Amino acid sequence: MVDCSLPGTVNPGLYCGRGLSVGIRPVGGFYCRDVVTGDGMIVVATADFEVYHGVVTALRDRSVEFTTVEPDAQLPDRTSLVIVGPGESVETHPDVPVVTADPETPRRAVEEALARLRGGHGRTVVGIDPGEKPGIAVLTGEVVVAAFQVPAAEAAGVVARELEDAVDPLVRIGDGARLVGARVIDDIDAPIELVDETGTTPYLGAGARGMGDVLAAVNIARMEGEPIDSRDVEPTAGEIQRIKDRSREASETNRAIDEKLARRVAVGDLSIEEALAEHRNEE
Repeated sequence: MVDCSLPGTVNPGLYCGRGLSVGIRPVGGFYCRDVVTGDGMIVVATADFEVYHGVVTALRDRSVEFTTVEPDAQLPDRTSLVIVGPGESVETHPDVPVVTADPETPRRAVEEALARLRGGHGRTVVGIDPGEKPGIAVLTGEVVVAAFQVPAAEAAGVVARELEDAVDPLVRIGDGARLVGARVIDDIDAPIELVDETGTTPYLGAGARGMGDVLAAVNIARMEGEPIDSRDVEPTAGEIQRIKDRSREASETNRAIDEKLARRVAVGDLSIEEALAEHRNEE
């Protein structure tokens, strides 16, 4: 197999990867293609290996049509956008945008490039379907650019990374799973809206098992909510009991934590493990 994204590759039998096919460069050679950028294509023009590798990988993952050239080479006639590395420049038509990629975050450059080609940047909005493993969806305008499902303790970190350098970002979080949602809200440093998540989880047909939380997050991101800074939640007796039951399951001695510790877990002061440790020390 030949990597179709490597500069100078001209083998017509090359392998383009899942979802891609081979096209012919106007200036010779071949490139991976998929009808994503209309009649044009993205050109990666960088001498920075880290930028090159990261951007090409991200473009392949998104099944986007692209080609690669040296920074001082002539750009193909069908160039619709150019991605370069830090400190690099290319000679191009004034109507062709140039995106600079950071070697640490190449995917962001690809997302910016695709947003521009689709008619503008659009606002970055993160939707969260709260739960023990929240679904998280990142939208630029109306386009979903990233999706995650991670443990609740990692959700705020994921959101922070995705919103880094975003202009006027917004987080929309569903109003279900109150205790988990309240903790996530407290850990996020961005404007937040609380959304009525009724009806946001779609019907899941064959082969879609496990996608419900992420798809709900997409729907939540597209719904207006109530601006909030925090969410004060008083745990119910049922929620306290569920935490005590979880602590018993996690305990090596099959002992549950008391109601006082369970309440501290509910409001996010302690994790189950920390509460169990305090419980052992109190005995």
